[in-house]
Order: sequence, then structure tokens, then C-alpha cells
Amino acid sequence: MKRPLRLAPSVLAADLADLGAAVRRCEEGGADLVHVDVMDGHFVPNLTFGVPMVAALKRHTALPLDVHLMIERPERLLGAFLEAGADRVAVHWETATHLDRLVAQIRTAGSEAGVAVNPATPVALLEEILPAVDFVLLMSVNPGFAGQRFLPRSLAKARQLGAILAARGLQAEVEMDGGIDLGNIREVAMSGVDTVVAGSAVFATDDPVAALRRLRSEIEETPR
Repeated sequence: MKRPLRLAPSVLAADLADLGAAVRRCEEGGADLVHVDVMDGHFVPNLTFGVPMVAALKRHTALPLDVHLMIERPERLLGAFLEAGADRVAVHWETATHLDRLVAQIRTAGSEAGVAVNPATPVALLEEILPAVDFVLLMSVNPGFAGQRFLPRSLAKARQLGAILAARGLQAEVEMDGGIDLGNIREVAMSGVDTVVAGSAVFATDDPVAALRRLRSEIEETPR
């Protein structure tokens, strides 16, 4: 049986001067998670949220924090993000030399462990780690910037990953992030994705609460 599709608004696209209001809008709009993009200016071009920001967000919302570490050498800061209140953490396959160790650290801390992959990274490379993770985050844009155009080939990648998980009897969730909006969220839902990250589609609108509700309506009407 398919899981209900969950919405995770990305606060990277919100007004960074008032993130408290942003997470309140997430709650009002019926979000399931708050997605937090952490960028280091090395693995990806931009520099965004750090540990203190995650701790501050934790104080302002009861929604789980879905933290995406787009950083080199994630082992340096992983423990600090977990202590700050990250409920879910995805580390990139492309940056993690000792991925098993990082996944074990996340789960030992009581958080959900995920592995993220860039658009050009084949999901077949995840075969060995899949039994150890709670979710896989598929990037449907090249990470580093908000507002990019969705890469349609990501849909086939989600279906391929779903087939691998089903064949092996694994329960890991599939999350997708990048360029998802009202125009493609139904296709994303039908590809087998369990959690959708939406940034600009929510916060680059005049009414983020209404935008979230429209996205929810779309996915509720989509057969899965």
C-alpha cells in the first residue's frame, strides 16, 4: 500500500529575515515537514543555514525538521546538526567517504537517516546503503540554487529506485527536491515519490498558505 504523499516546504525560498513567520505558514498550510537546505559554498556555490539556524527553527515549530546537508566533509558538523534538533538528515552520496558511519550516527541519535544524490548520480550506486537508510532524497535539479527548472528525467529515476526497493522488500521512503510545482506535482506523485520538497512554488507566491493547500489538493486527487 502506498504511503500518503507528504509536503516539505523549503524555507530557503522564504523571507530569510522572518523565518519564524515562514514556519508558521508551513503549519497553517498543512505541511508535514519543514525542509532546511544547508549549503557550504564549496560542494554547492551558495552559503545558507548553519547549526544556530536549525536550533532556532526547532524552537519555533513542532513540525519535524528535514535537514539536507549539501556540504563537504559532513562528518565535521553532523553531530552539531543532530544536537540542534534535526529530525531527519540527508547526507550526499557524493560527499560522504564513510557513508555507513554517518548513517549509523544519525540513527543512533534518534533521527531518520537519508542519503541524497545529484541528478547525474545513478541510483544503482545506492544498492549497498539502501537497507540502512530511512529515505533517499533524489535531487530533481542540480543543487545550489532555488527556483531552478525541474529535470523530467527525475521521474524515471524515482520509478527505478522504487522498483529496486520493492524487489528487495525495503521500506525506505523516496523524497524529491527541485523545481516541483503545481504543473508537475501530479507526475511526481505518480512516479512513486513519498515526500515532495517545494520551495519557490510555496514562498515565491503572494500567499504561501494558499499555495501549500493547492499543492495538497493536487496530490490528494492523484492516483498512487
